[in-house]
Amino acid sequence: MSYTPRTINNYDFYEVSSSLQKAIRRNDIKTAGFFALELWHSGFANYVWKRLYTISAEDCWGVITKEIEALWQGYQLVNDGAKSPKGRIFISKAVILLCECTKSREADHLQNLIYDKMNIDIDEIEAYLDDVRKNPLPIPQYAYDCHTWKGKKMGKTKKEFFKEEYEALQPKQIGIFDNLV
Repeated sequence: MSYTPRTINNYDFYEVSSSLQKAIRRNDIKTAGFFALELWHSGFANYVWKRLYTISAEDCWGVITKEIEALWQGYQLVNDGAKSPKGRIFISKAVILLCECTKSREADHLQNLIYDKMNIDIDEIEAYLDDVRKNPLPIPQYAYDCHTWKGKKMGKTKKEFFKEEYEALQPKQIGIFDNLV
């Protein structure tokens, strides 16, 4: 029988790690933060940083990896000479940044397509593309607004457009004019 490491609250280590990454992908800050700190409090601080660093490259767009590295350096600094682990605030901030940044799986897809290309079933891809061509996605209801003919016929207004589109932003950057919407 194999050994499965457990966390301080008796969670399966691997399930906690998976939950952390999946929550970050979904911008679920509360869940991601809980599981990141569950790992930290369980003595897996180095693992948490490795996982956050990997997530920054695997799931996030842009240069967020540099931000995560800076937070890790801050964490190292406050722990230099400390008798017990400190600086979980740096982990919390890293989780928030990763949750709220724009997501992209492009780096992971690229390396898998290049490295694992022998595992790609061309027939399966062609069948998928044929299915998409035969069964295109319907236009989502939210596309019908004051800028489309159908939306205008439905009585959609510019006022509704501003409110609905503002509320739909994900992740949302707070703006100067938010109070006007």
